[in-house]
Amino acid sequence: MQKFILNANKRTVLGSKVKKLRRTGVVPANLFGKTIESQAIQINAVDFNRVYKEAGETSLIWVKVEGEEKERPTLVTSVHFNPITGDKLHVDFHQVNLKEKVTANVPVEIIGESELVTSNEAVLSQSLNEIEVEALPTEIPENITFDISSLKAIGDHLLVSDAKVSTDVEIKTDPEQMVVSLQEPMKEEVVPVEEVAEDVTGAEGETPAEGGEKSTEGEAKPEETAKE
Repeated sequence: MQKFILNANKRTVLGSKVKKLRRTGVVPANLFGKTIESQAIQINAVDFNRVYKEAGETSLIWVKVEGEEKERPTLVTSVHFNPITGDKLHVDFHQVNLKEKVTANVPVEIIGESELVTSNEAVLSQSLNEIEVEALPTEIPENITFDISSLKAIGDHLLVSDAKVSTDVEIKTDPEQMVVSLQEPMKEEVVPVEEVAEDVTGAEGETPAEGGEKSTEGEAKPEETAKE
């Protein structure tokens, strides 16, 4: 298993002043744990993006805090993003005990192909993107896969209980919760040609006033010609 290491510095800049850190390519973060006091740290944005892209929230990230000899085993519990730019604004690292089980949300990965989906006779509806598990930090799976090649008819589905995980991993999500299913594709409503023609005619013409004459209500009237 690959070991992800991330260097960090102790952070003294707090509150609204952290905006200055972000402008210099630094992400403010917090390090917390069951047996430690919460500590303010800061990390290089480029380094974090590289590590987080591979480790995500299910793999251990070993945080090496400036001035400390030992690296800390952590899991990323939350990342706050700028909704416009997508930049990371803040990160929370949970320091874990490698001998104690933790809970984590593991991404669902869909594999395989369904013949009905391939032929556009059905659409795949995914109801669940993550599954909560409990395991030792080193045993948390990177993802949980579901093979949809077994789905052969409209209505066929896979439940959380169909997940295949190691015996070291306990699934906490309701086993009866649906993960994916095959649904009928949406049918486009076909409008008869006759109705289209009537709509076009109605739009171009004007409704005559009672008595067969064109209504002039709301229109400016020309001035009457003076009698000779």
